[in-house]
Amino acid sequence: MNKPERIVTDEVLYDVKDHIATITLNAPDRMNTISGPMLGALTQYLLEADSDPDVRCVILTGTGRAFCAGLDLRAQTSGKGLSISGSGAVATDIDLRNTPPTVLHAMNKPTICAVNGGAAGYGADTAIGCDIRIMAQSSKLALSFAKRGILPESGGTWLLPRLLGWSKAAEIIFTGRTLSPEQCVEIGLASEVVADAELMPRARALAAEIAANAPLAVQAAKRMMRMGLNEPFPEHVHHVYLQLLPLMRTEDSKEGMLAFVEKRTPQFMGK
Repeated sequence: MNKPERIVTDEVLYDVKDHIATITLNAPDRMNTISGPMLGALTQYLLEADSDPDVRCVILTGTGRAFCAGLDLRAQTSGKGLSISGSGAVATDIDLRNTPPTVLHAMNKPTICAVNGGAAGYGADTAIGCDIRIMAQSSKLALSFAKRGILPESGGTWLLPRLLGWSKAAEIIFTGRTLSPEQCVEIGLASEVVADAELMPRARALAAEIAANAPLAVQAAKRMMRMGLNEPFPEHVHHVYLQLLPLMRTEDSKEGMLAFVEKRTPQFMGK
């Protein structure tokens, strides 16, 4: 089978350093609204980070004053942007398996969204789809789908009730409300708010703290957390035990136990 053609665009940047992959939306002139090529590149880099054994944590952020203001509607209305089918007709067999929301949800590597500015529509759903959100003081989450005659199409209707509970999720979605970073922290939608200049240093520090741990164990924990969203407790405990058995035979598990006994910092190799 031929590999899909690699997408090259300077509107999404990718960098790996110290076991941390940083994916940056880079179309600040239009507030990082997502074009078709950007969707493909974002998916491509998420998959690349998830499959790279050197990557232990992923940071997703943007350049300029917005994280992502949604889909590139200007391109859509001109007929040059995103379309459901090539003919312009409404398709009934849409394949969303290799699109950012589903890829992001299925990733084993931990993901941090460093929300550098406004996140609206698709951008808000993408931020919410990450495991952890750190928000800059000037940022905001605009869940304004209902004000545009649409609904959260990229995971929000699944994620928000689970993150916030039904009542609070319903209130936010039905009103199309815009949330300040402080409000996001208050309701548990973000971990913390930091000064704009401290956003990326803080995100990298958190990513480094995660990357210092045994990567196979972190990834297994994330898989189990994801499975636990949809299974009863007895079945979940059984699945966790089945994940634990192979982990206990890894070199990292031995290193973790030995480092504890020797009272030193463990050096994990992901093996």
